[in-house]
Amino acid sequence: MTFRLHTAKRIALALIIGNLFTAGAHADEAALQAKIDKLSAELDALKADIKSLHSQTEAIATQQESSSAAPAATNAGENKTTGATLWGYGEIKYNRPTKDTSQTQIDLARAVFGIGYRFDDKTRFVSEFEIEHAVASSGDAGEMEVEQFYIDHQLSDSTHLKAGLFLIPAGLLNENHEPNNFYGVERNFVETAIIPSTWREGGLAFFGSTESGLAWDAGITTTVDLSGWDATSDEGRKSPLGSIHQELQLAKASDLGTYGALNYRGIPGFVVGGSVFTSKISQDNADIAIAKDARMTLWDAHTRWTPGNWDLSALYAKGTISDTGALNLTFVGMPTPVPKEFFGWYAQAAYKVWQNGNYKLSPFIRYEGVNTAAAYEPVPQGLGVDTGKTEHITTLGASFYLHPGVVIKLDYQEFAQDDSLNRINLGLGLAF
Repeated sequence: MTFRLHTAKRIALALIIGNLFTAGAHADEAALQAKIDKLSAELDALKADIKSLHSQTEAIATQQESSSAAPAATNAGENKTTGATLWGYGEIKYNRPTKDTSQTQIDLARAVFGIGYRFDDKTRFVSEFEIEHAVASSGDAGEMEVEQFYIDHQLSDSTHLKAGLFLIPAGLLNENHEPNNFYGVERNFVETAIIPSTWREGGLAFFGSTESGLAWDAGITTTVDLSGWDATSDEGRKSPLGSIHQELQLAKASDLGTYGALNYRGIPGFVVGGSVFTSKISQDNADIAIAKDARMTLWDAHTRWTPGNWDLSALYAKGTISDTGALNLTFVGMPTPVPKEFFGWYAQAAYKVWQNGNYKLSPFIRYEGVNTAAAYEPVPQGLGVDTGKTEHITTLGASFYLHPGVVIKLDYQEFAQDDSLNRINLGLGLAF
């Protein structure tokens, strides 16, 4: 802008000199003086205009510098600023069975609100509160629950401590279960039936990462309670661990669990890892003293790769519950004894076919196998129940993003064993 101002001054001066020479050649002295006075007035006006333009330019430049510097200053101080933060997510689902359309329903499946507070640059509080199925009361299907409630304290540049109620780092979904983070209206069956997402426990843990891209997480927490097993219902068939989780609600803690998780993220767009959780689960309950040594172990291995427009992932999870033979004898004649083994796996591929600004369209396909009762402890012949068959589910659909935090989903699910479950799903999800 300085160059432009100097140029303007030179042009004005040249015009004045030119006019002076012209005036000197064609007018007398009086006319020349009048001409000079007029040009002098024009020069003063031009100088005033230039001065005003210069002031405006400096003001604009100052404003631009302030605007561009503000985000950098905010980001630089973000982790050091104390105060409260708010976030949340939720999803609405429409499910239409292809056979019995009378079971078609629409549901505000969950509305979750997170409140956080940063005490200083090393210590923060994290919490999430969830309302399921829109209305929570004694006469309704909805629930109100605390999904997370913990303190995260940074011990060093690469190590943190967390204490409270937090999510177990199992699989790909449990810690990243917001609807814009997964494909399909419904969460995959492996990470709901086998890994009971959202699986949370109360305890103490350490987590961190290395410069090579290895992320680790290990801790001691509460665990499930085998004395809560209901052999008369089908809850244990839907999700063995989900049916006996405690969610830190007056949780029995005679038995505690230990877990560990490792994930390698050293290659951009690629992760591979696994986790394991193990514990005794009788909780010293006298009612199931015959299963006092029962132990639960759940492990998984997973990978995800996002080269270009592709999003590829796969996961295998397996759980075991030991020393339940004598307990299952007390459940003879009931439909749901405690399984010895349960497992699941899936492979999934998505491809971004179109994007324009925030708009994005990604079709996907997922194929999974789930068996929640793959084996039982041996019991006398004729007293047991049949093991479960592995259900194979194919999900084909697409996610359309209005914004990275707002997604509309449509898919079709086909069940190989029980085709009465085949359905069309439509969903709206958001996260902020």
